Amino acid sequence: MAIDDKTRTELEAAAFRRLVDHLRTRTDVQNIDLMNLAGFCRNCLSNWLKDAADAQGVALSKDESREAVYGMPYETWKSKYQGTATPEQLEAMKKVHPHGH
Repeated sequence: MAIDDKTRTELEAAAFRRLVDHLRTRTDVQNIDLMNLAGFCRNCLSNWLKDAADAQGVALSKDESREAVYGMPYETWKSKYQGTATPEQLEAMKKVHPHGH
């Protein structure tokens, strides 16, 4: 099945929105867990969104891109949902990303 570029872009955008919605509902899943298991986290998604905006010449700040992913200001999400990383999580992060995230 051949998909034209416009349709492919629309499908990819729908999949991205669904992923973001899913991550917004899974506040129990910490970013460090996502990084350790999948190699990316909510912050990565927001950075990729900002990179895409920059490439298109669209004004989007880091705070705006994070709010687009988190569904609220990043500092609000952190205070409501972000826990303290355990020593085990930090050790796993060093193994997965030895040069830092």
